[in-house]
Amino acid sequence: MRLKSFHAKTMSDAMRMVRQSLGDDAIIVATREEEGGGVRVTAAVEEDDMPVAQERNRQPSKPAAKPVEPEIDVGEAVADALHRHGVPAALAEQLIDAASGLDTDDPCLALGSALDSMYSFNPLPDGRSAVKPLVLVGPPGTGKTLIVAKLAARAVFKKRSVGVITTDTVRAGGVDQLAAFTRLMKLKLATVEDPDALAGAYEVHRKTDLVLVDTAGRNPFSEEDMDDLRALLSAGEVEPVLVLPAGLDALEASDIALAFKAVGVRRLLVTRLDITRRLGSLLAIANRARLSFCDASVSSKVAEGLTTLNPMSLARMIIPPAEKAEAEERNRDATPAPATSPPQDPPSPQPRQKPPVRLRRGLCHDRSGVPGRP
Repeated sequence: MRLKSFHAKTMSDAMRMVRQSLGDDAIIVATREEEGGGVRVTAAVEEDDMPVAQERNRQPSKPAAKPVEPEIDVGEAVADALHRHGVPAALAEQLIDAASGLDTDDPCLALGSALDSMYSFNPLPDGRSAVKPLVLVGPPGTGKTLIVAKLAARAVFKKRSVGVITTDTVRAGGVDQLAAFTRLMKLKLATVEDPDALAGAYEVHRKTDLVLVDTAGRNPFSEEDMDDLRALLSAGEVEPVLVLPAGLDALEASDIALAFKAVGVRRLLVTRLDITRRLGSLLAIANRARLSFCDASVSSKVAEGLTTLNPMSLARMIIPPAEKAEAEERNRDATPAPATSPPQDPPSPQPRQKPPVRLRRGLCHDRSGVPGRP
């Protein structure tokens, strides 16, 4: 088997390069988003198939063979999945149109390409280079403190210096919860109560690889809460990151996201994916507020870390392998049976045969059935 990687700006361009180089028999092994932009697709093909694919590319003048009908209706499979996840109708229609334009019989790959064309994906840094302090914001109870702990653990594991600051001094147990996490990682926790103290904490961590700030939950529809958050964010050059759980009402969550975007949020970090089965609200949020997907939390355990979101990982959450197999099974059941040959005349009746002669020890029967000696 031969492996080859392809780099392109979009998933559609990468898939086109795979088909041109390796042929239609190539298998997609992995996809990932590049840090500098674009995507990288790794594909594989059996060595025996390579001469066929190369010969096909060398002879473009030959008429193309009739395309094989896909095993399943990609557009229908994507539409079913989006409907189950509660994606708003207008948004679902755009995604279905984008997915139907890709030449593939894999609905998950088609949806990944559609997501790549309509959304941006920008994972959070782990401290490898100088970055702005990351300030986790959002409504109460979205999991900001747990996300700070997970981001800190990821950076510590990669040998980065980490500074952790909390402004959540009002919520009962807020500081204690984060302090318990930082003690396990042997990190110092700075507690501040106002923008001036926060600016001083930034100065202390000026040479730290990654600075994380946990904030108190804010009511997005309260002018007082949002003004207080704006003052906090003005304490330094920072990047606010919105933390929202999956499973919310799509319209309500979109209004929340728009309120936080007004204070400078550009990235969306998703939590509670482990207890959510419908992700339509996430697509609605990112589309309406024009936010980039970054990372996601699929566990309440700090040690299990975060999952980086990209078009294919999000597509697999919406169309898991089990659902793809069910769609293929439904398609096979719906495929009409091949035409049968015309009915033939029934065979002519055969003459009835007499039953075979049965023998018993010491006796026999003649044709008339009268017993006698042999």
